[in-house]
Amino acid sequence: MKISILLPYKENFSPVYPGAVSLFLKDTIPLSKFKKNILVYGNTRFKKKLLKNYKNLDFKNYFFKSSSKSYVEKFIENENFNKSSLIEIHNRPNYVNRIYKINKNIVLYFHNDPLKMKNSISLNDRKEILKKTILVIFNSKWTYNQFINGLEKKYYRNKLKIIHQSTNKKIVNFNSKKKIIIFVGRLNKSKGYDLFGHAAINILNKYSDWKVVVIGDEPREKLVFNHKRFKVLGFQSNNKVINWLKKSDISVVCSRIEEPFGRTALEASSSGCAVIISNKGGLPEACPKGLKIHNLTQRNIEKNIEKLIKNKTFKKALQKKIYKNFYLTNNFITKKIDSYRDKLI
Repeated sequence: MKISILLPYKENFSPVYPGAVSLFLKDTIPLSKFKKNILVYGNTRFKKKLLKNYKNLDFKNYFFKSSSKSYVEKFIENENFNKSSLIEIHNRPNYVNRIYKINKNIVLYFHNDPLKMKNSISLNDRKEILKKTILVIFNSKWTYNQFINGLEKKYYRNKLKIIHQSTNKKIVNFNSKKKIIIFVGRLNKSKGYDLFGHAAINILNKYSDWKVVVIGDEPREKLVFNHKRFKVLGFQSNNKVINWLKKSDISVVCSRIEEPFGRTALEASSSGCAVIISNKGGLPEACPKGLKIHNLTQRNIEKNIEKLIKNKTFKKALQKKIYKNFYLTNNFITKKIDSYRDKLI
């Protein structure tokens, strides 16, 4: 028996700049009862990989041919040599048509908005996906609802499943939390970093015993905020991000866009932060007990941060409530994944 997991082309299955899909697989595969039968396929230029059961799909690039197409062809070449019992395709509905020709046991995972992905936008696209897969999985109720928009139930009955992303629940000492407000993610307007930055500067000017830590980068946008207690650390490994979250008091996840899920909100919840989120997409599923901003503005971000700073009792109670209600552990989610594998293999 062999379970093949196909990553999106350019998804970096490495400790260096790993994507959310890679982190999800890194956390769940070692816990699976099928772990000895799983092989992850991807394409990365980095030598270090997140897991040993990984195969890099190396191929020649041709000017007249898309790299993504060559990538899928290389995977099919491997399949023809050693056929899989089950193929799990992550976040690339456009891979399904070609792979279906050589193996019909396909599970497709959506980690992004299906209505913005190639070969999933139209009703006919999604009907075709349902014909050529045995199961379609979504990382949130929000992405699920996007997919079924306009579809009659007869097309998808018993073929769709929601399996959220997961992480380990951290060991947290709430009494050792520092007066740190943390922002983790792409430093761009889509993530609301511009709004956060201005709000954070105002907070730092009012409260001299607090500081701000920002983790992330963005080569395409340059948003700069200057303050001696506003530190931008750039990209950090996942372990370092977790360490910062564990000692931070407040985490702000203020995306403008409809987030398919929200890994940062998930990690902050599992690390005992008082989490402030925008009410966008799947963020409320990643942190259901967080403080939700329904009207996302700089002023509202600032007001919510200040509410937590001024009321220590409320802040600590919120931290403990979020932490207590955190349930999306790696063990819990891996059991859900293995449950469908048991039925399909």
